[in-house]
Amino acid sequence: MTDTMTKEQRHKCMSHIRSKDTKPELKVRRWLWKNGYRYRLNVKSVPGKPDIVLRPYRTAIFVNGCFWHGHNIVWNSTAENIYVSSSSCCRIPQSNKEFWMSKIHRNQERDSHNYNLLQENGWQVIVVWECQLTPKLIERTMKEVEIMLNKNIISLHSTHHKKDYPEGKDVGIPMAAEERE
Repeated sequence: MTDTMTKEQRHKCMSHIRSKDTKPELKVRRWLWKNGYRYRLNVKSVPGKPDIVLRPYRTAIFVNGCFWHGHNIVWNSTAENIYVSSSSCCRIPQSNKEFWMSKIHRNQERDSHNYNLLQENGWQVIVVWECQLTPKLIERTMKEVEIMLNKNIISLHSTHHKKDYPEGKDVGIPMAAEERE
């Protein structure tokens, strides 16, 4: 199917697509806030400038649009060409296909670089895809995010706890209602 818009119309349409405060991002933020999670938005000092940063959890959340970040796209390359299979939630436009393939591929490479950089610096990275935020899936998706956050906070505290006590020395951890000797 060919594009029914002129280049000027298409440019105007595409220039109005936002990169911040998107509907999927707002859904995630509302759920987090409602469930007691406090966060910062688009923190420039964190590599990749994640959509949502939860510093106490040392977690960066990226809310990705399926089209712009190529969700479930299969890249098959041969010596001469790159073949792309669209996925159910991300379809490559037939007009100007090389441009869109290149654009999405660059986005995926940048995303991968940012995720690796964050993980190397001790951050947990969570990616939430637009297709996971449908009314039927949002609660399940966000519960999984919550589980990942809880696992991360536990691992952060257990790591700090191990550093506080000398190795080989059995130091009992007092319970809340227990007194130290």
